Amino acid sequence: MFFKLFKKKSNDKYLNNILNSRKPSVDSQKIKSVGVILNLEEYDDYDSLRNVLKYLGVNENKIKFVAYVTERDETLTSWDSYFTPLDFGWNGNISNYDINEFIETEFDALISYYNEDLYELNLITAKSKANFKIGISNKDQRLNDFIINIKSSFIDIFKVELQKYLKGLKKI
Repeated sequence: MFFKLFKKKSNDKYLNNILNSRKPSVDSQKIKSVGVILNLEEYDDYDSLRNVLKYLGVNENKIKFVAYVTERDETLTSWDSYFTPLDFGWNGNISNYDINEFIETEFDALISYYNEDLYELNLITAKSKANFKIGISNKDQRLNDFIINIKSSFIDIFKVELQKYLKGLKKI
């Protein structure tokens, strides 16, 4: 219990350092590749999100999903990656190879499609090398360059709003 408190403090400090040193930049580069971070406890419809991105002109092979689950579940059959709290150590250390690869990929856009304020989800969003970060959670505005403040179940509203603003920013 005592070590968990130290670990949480250590990780919170690490995340704050990343977010405070982040310099958001928005350029006019078109979006061709997208990374998506999901919380499967909150929203698990990969196909709806994939269809939104295909509708916006992103090729299906340029979309990569990672999903957060609270426990490793052998019944997950998705071919995309998933991670659990056990994949995270002290000072922002991540032991999951797939997640580290996801973070290092320079996506044109990263969509953080979750509302719950969880350290693991926020850390992956903060560490990602994506050029433009889009989120639906308004909990910490330092995480994303652009926020559509809606619940994760409102995928149709997300689609309309995302298209409207990305056109305005000349990203699509």
